[in-house]
Amino acid sequence: MTAADSSATTIAVVLYPGLTALDLVGPLQVLTELERFAPRYRTVVVGAHPDPMATDLPLQLTADRTFAEVPHPEVLVVPGGRIGTLRAMRDPGVRAYVRTAAASADVVGSVCTGSLILGAVGLLRGRHATTNWFFAGVLKPLGATYHRQRWIEDGNVTMAAGVSAGIDWALHLVARLTDEATARRVQLALDYDPQPPFGGIDWAHIPPVPRAMRGAIGLLAPLIATKPERLTRAGA
Repeated sequence: MTAADSSATTIAVVLYPGLTALDLVGPLQVLTELERFAPRYRTVVVGAHPDPMATDLPLQLTADRTFAEVPHPEVLVVPGGRIGTLRAMRDPGVRAYVRTAAASADVVGSVCTGSLILGAVGLLRGRHATTNWFFAGVLKPLGATYHRQRWIEDGNVTMAAGVSAGIDWALHLVARLTDEATARRVQLALDYDPQPPFGGIDWAHIPPVPRAMRGAIGLLAPLIATKPERLTRAGA
């Protein structure tokens, strides 16, 4: 941060190649809106470099600051994705930043499979956690207990379930950082009043193909977690 921002409470949202755009943009919209009502907060997008990075959409995103420029944010937010996240779990730069930033942060958060990155550096051992339901089986090898909840908290670690849950979770985070009244003001400013045209997800009747895909990921979970776990034990 610049000298002018030195007194701000910094919320750092991590950008890395291949993440799910809404995992980042949804919470970013909420947290940036917070600045209108609580000016002491500053939300920045941080990445390994300032060059545009690919996402899961035909859209590239660029970090405001590098990891080195925001080493100790008060709040750390790690978005998720699919292949990009699995790569980030093993990426030395992402791992080092998440581990060191989390060590001094007051609140550590994740959206969707961003929780797998937290787990990959040892931050979820013994914790209750959530993630995208497809990847729920990967949490166990990383030492966490999965719960199918829209968001969950365990100490200073707070996590959202899949993708769109990041918006709900970010409003919860706003309330945690300030108060419910401020979170409601942010919600109203964003006109956030979700009314899915077909109602909520019928978890009891998930179609066979998605169920099979989730099962396959569950079977691969130990392999997905092996290298990140080995890196963590080695201190990398």
